Amino acid sequence: MRLVFAGETDPGCIRSSNQDSYYIDPQARFFVVADGMGGHAGGEEASRLATAVISAYLDRQWEQDLPAEELLEEAIIKANYAILSDQYTHPERQDMGTTVVLLMMYQNETWFSHIGDSRLYRLRGERLEQLSDDHTWIARAIATGILTPEEARRHPWRHMLLQCLGREDIQLIETRRIDMEPGDRFLMCSDGLTEELTDDTIKEIWLSYSYQEVPKKMIEAAKARGGKDNITVVVVHNEEE
Repeated sequence: MRLVFAGETDPGCIRSSNQDSYYIDPQARFFVVADGMGGHAGGEEASRLATAVISAYLDRQWEQDLPAEELLEEAIIKANYAILSDQYTHPERQDMGTTVVLLMMYQNETWFSHIGDSRLYRLRGERLEQLSDDHTWIARAIATGILTPEEARRHPWRHMLLQCLGREDIQLIETRRIDMEPGDRFLMCSDGLTEELTDDTIKEIWLSYSYQEVPKKMIEAAKARGGKDNITVVVVHNEEE
């Protein structure tokens, strides 16, 4: 495979600080997006810790021939422990937490893992598919038929997370292997993007610009529609024919 990639983050139009973080491995082995919460300093620190600990652990363990699931889960567990330790040391940040979504190319396979509502999409041809499942009350309400997707976009509880890093009671780290075909494109983003843009708009922008331009163009479009939250976009394209 031949991977090309780009990423960008922006505070948006309302917030003075940016509590999102992302990391792109220079060797294109793994990619991380985290969306922090818990106040200005808390959210920034939680997302920074998540991306730093996960990337450092993966880099350190890369040659150890561990199973992919174990590698991903342990990276996220260590990030969670680092955030909990920081909360203990700094009680003023005890409410901080972060989502995380992680894409990894390992031993000729493609894997992802996530907690929270930062998302992973795949664009194959003109078919856009959300690969991650939001760990939110609203996603559960849609799945059980309590709300329609249209109702969910306006619901006041749409940002209520069922899981995030920075909590003792993490119950599910969703980890799975996914297919990658020649020409596939992947998008990782915080909910500041998906709060403003529909999937159809995301796809339209994605198909209209080069991979280098896509993060900036998506962020500009989200800000034009209000940009109420921090916005982070990372794209990874497999240019192998």
